[in-house]
Amino acid sequence: MANIRQLDMLLIDDLFEMGGGYVLNFSDRTFAAFFAELDIEIDDPSYARNGTSKGKRLRCLLQSVDIPTVVRVLKALWEYREAMRERSNQPEKLQHAKDRFDQLVARIQGVTSPAPQAPAAPAWPVPGLPSATLVSSIVADLMAVSQLDPQPRGFAFERFLKRTFDAYGLEARDAFRLRGEQIDGSFQLANETYLLEAKWQNAPSGVAELHGFHGKLEQKAAWARGLFISNSGFTDDGLEAFGRGKRVVCMDGYDLYEVLRRNLPLDKVLERKVRHAAETGVCFGRVRDLFPE
Repeated sequence: MANIRQLDMLLIDDLFEMGGGYVLNFSDRTFAAFFAELDIEIDDPSYARNGTSKGKRLRCLLQSVDIPTVVRVLKALWEYREAMRERSNQPEKLQHAKDRFDQLVARIQGVTSPAPQAPAAPAWPVPGLPSATLVSSIVADLMAVSQLDPQPRGFAFERFLKRTFDAYGLEARDAFRLRGEQIDGSFQLANETYLLEAKWQNAPSGVAELHGFHGKLEQKAAWARGLFISNSGFTDDGLEAFGRGKRVVCMDGYDLYEVLRRNLPLDKVLERKVRHAAETGVCFGRVRDLFPE
């Protein structure tokens, strides 16, 4: 049986658009036909132990079969995904999707990169990190959020972020509503107050969302800053049009994945993002670039 981690399943959910029980653009009929070509009876009751939706049956299958079958299914789904995307001339929604998919398959197959001979010591106090048990619980929360329907998912994502920020001592505050606007939360970082915008949607956030959040900040105290978390990332055109020198730093779903996978201290990650923005004027510094392995 393959060892599919919860973080792996989050990436699989994003790659194959499995929110709300769906999988890509499959209907029940085409879903069954797709797996029939792989000699898999996806309608077998053994794959419906956790529910009958396409997404739940696929998750059950991936967690039930052997590694070669998992890899064969994932590669076939990726081939189908890319064929449909090319046919409809759709841009890639997930940043570095192919690299992330290849890394996922390699990990499932047990292929790992050689460890560095002299790994550098972390530049932060490890005792300040949440326990491994707490991190695992946070990951489970994120997995649960990913399986919700779109409407409740947004509110659940905000609650997940509050719990995550609290775990790293960032004094998170729940969402609050002012006259005419909604703020998704706030937190303290290095004695500075940050307002939070959180989005979980299929499409990457663009310039309209970025300007909308920055407009909220401009109505607050001059020292207020903002963190925009978009699970699906940001469009390159949107980041370019948003411009430089703003009071907002950005974070995407892969940044969250890296923080949890590598158990990076969230406060240090955010501090480095802020410093990167101050030095370059660019609001989105990716965790994998700021904290290279």
